[in-house]
Amino acid sequence: MKEFALMMIGAALVNNVILARFLGLCSFMGVTTRVDTAAGMGLATTFVITVSSMADWAVQTWLLDAYGLGFLRTVTFILVIASAVQFTEMTIKKVSPSLFQMLGIYLPLITTNCAVLGVALLLVEGKMGFLNATMFAFASSVGYSLVMIIFAGLRERLVLAEVPRLFAGPPIAFVVAGMLAMAFMGFSGIATS
Repeated sequence: MKEFALMMIGAALVNNVILARFLGLCSFMGVTTRVDTAAGMGLATTFVITVSSMADWAVQTWLLDAYGLGFLRTVTFILVIASAVQFTEMTIKKVSPSLFQMLGIYLPLITTNCAVLGVALLLVEGKMGFLNATMFAFASSVGYSLVMIIFAGLRERLVLAEVPRLFAGPPIAFVVAGMLAMAFMGFSGIATS
């Protein structure tokens, strides 16, 4: 049980897919102008990462490894991810049309979000069992969502702050993102102590 807790904390905070691995930066900068939009994207991405990682693990274990088709890994994983995104998109459109409108083009672009594919590839490299892989994928996606929401809150505050004209808009957002990454890097110092 302690191993699961440490792995989940490590995946969410220490090796955060955005701030430590620098994956998923497109949605990180594009969707984080409002907290509600960032939370919606975080939930959608959490679902996609978790479900697609479970399916990718099964495909890798029972199909690609079993028949020596490892060279098809990336293409196969992208097809699985695209299917999960399509299901998520249809569900959000049906359940919450307003969230569907707010997310706009970023929702179908979850398919090309490198954080989703990156987590799936990390599972393959780590040679994890199904339960460990599922927990790792879920924790990674929770860390992704956490950072998205924190950064969106910071960006909402930045709109109200007096920022020099030279830094207004995306430049100050990148500065804050760098500071947030350094803050999360403080967790890795704790983990190695």
